[in-house]
Amino acid sequence: MLLDFNRLGALRYVLVAFAILVLLFLILPILFIAALSFGSSQWLIFPPPSWTFKWYGELFADARWFFSALTSLKIAVIVTILSVVLGFLTALGLSRGDFAGKRALRALFLTPMILPVIVLAVALYALFLKLGLAGTTVGFVIAHLLIALPFSILSIGGALDGFDRSIEDAAILCGASPWEARLRITVPAISHGLFAAAIFSFLASWDEVVLAIFMSSPTLQTLPVKIWTTLRQDLTPVVAAVSTLLMVFTLVLMILPFVFRKGSKQ
Repeated sequence: MLLDFNRLGALRYVLVAFAILVLLFLILPILFIAALSFGSSQWLIFPPPSWTFKWYGELFADARWFFSALTSLKIAVIVTILSVVLGFLTALGLSRGDFAGKRALRALFLTPMILPVIVLAVALYALFLKLGLAGTTVGFVIAHLLIALPFSILSIGGALDGFDRSIEDAAILCGASPWEARLRITVPAISHGLFAAAIFSFLASWDEVVLAIFMSSPTLQTLPVKIWTTLRQDLTPVVAAVSTLLMVFTLVLMILPFVFRKGSKQ
């Protein structure tokens, strides 16, 4: 190997120290927010003068936060289901198909990953205003699906590329129809890719704020939009409490694919 960590000598300690500093730079703001959610001050002051669970009590007592979370959950679940199904069909066509322009089509499907979200949001908002979809659940689902679908295509496509297609062909030779073989053989074999696609699609919809701001209405707001509007009006520690719960929830969802993959290997 051109670079061996064990042969770097004293430089190893420099690299380790630098990695720790970068890690602290990324994690400390998150820890500060969590600490602020338990502070007794009605303002976001660090360090907190004392500790309390008051803001979590106010959070759970406010029905507006609950309805915003329920809206986010409903939209994220719908987007996840559609993203996994469409992602599987798209990845299957791109992986198994042999047609002109396949690379260009793959690049087109992955464009939302590299396109600035604000550009996509403005374009969708202008289109949805003409179609009457702005501020509707359908509009939210379509907008979030555009940014979630590339994650499904990549996750499921990677799983399909590592799948031995001869097993599916053997099932067809034994009398199964092509789609029966795909559903009963291929789908269980790439379940880790489908699960990862579901997790990333859910998080892409659940945490999205830029598109949600353009798609929202006074009667339809997701949880990230509720946090954003609250921050503009009042820097209450309730926002820190919501953010802390969101971070814990997101962390659990990010760990699940690794646990699922480890369990499937065993």
